Amino acid sequence: MFESRPDRSAEVVLVGRSNVGKSTLMRELTGHTFDTGQRPGVTRQPNHYDWTGPDFVLTDLPGFGFMSGVPDDVREEIKDDIVHYLERYAENILAAVLVVDGKAVIDIIDRHSGPDEIPHDVEMFHFLRELEIPVVVAVNKMDKVDDRDERLNELCDRLGLYPPWKQWQDTIAPISAKRGTIDPLTEAVRTHLHDQQRDDLFQFF
Repeated sequence: MFESRPDRSAEVVLVGRSNVGKSTLMRELTGHTFDTGQRPGVTRQPNHYDWTGPDFVLTDLPGFGFMSGVPDDVREEIKDDIVHYLERYAENILAAVLVVDGKAVIDIIDRHSGPDEIPHDVEMFHFLRELEIPVVVAVNKMDKVDDRDERLNELCDRLGLYPPWKQWQDTIAPISAKRGTIDPLTEAVRTHLHDQQRDDLFQFF
């Protein structure tokens, strides 16, 4: 279990598969560089970023799913730790940002959809909703996607949201973290913060 969490009552978490750009997004949000590996799955512990005054922490949880060179049991252990963390702090988490790779996400979901298998991204989306944590899906690397609307509509469909995607702008946020294009995400997160009367945290988004 992850034990490094700062003692803060309000939190926003980033979750997602390995190598989808969570650390890049974290850097974009905080202006602070985090250690990122060239290989997926290098981050095994959460990266927490908190500020001296405000009672708030932004957390980048380790990636789940395939990690090159990581044994299955270790991978499962990390996923279990993420699940336990989210359950344990659900009441503190004002929003969760599920980061996906806009170019690859549909293929990955379809490849892992079957009678006995739920794709990790879909499972995590519904798990967060069950915990009553507001979820924003940050669809990253959209600068590499040509059929933007079609791709986002397909993602809505896979997540059980009725297309068109544009009616879900507090849930689906097309971004390109590497290029610093993250306004749809910050606007969506602000919507959820406002709903919970935490406009004071807008300074971080």
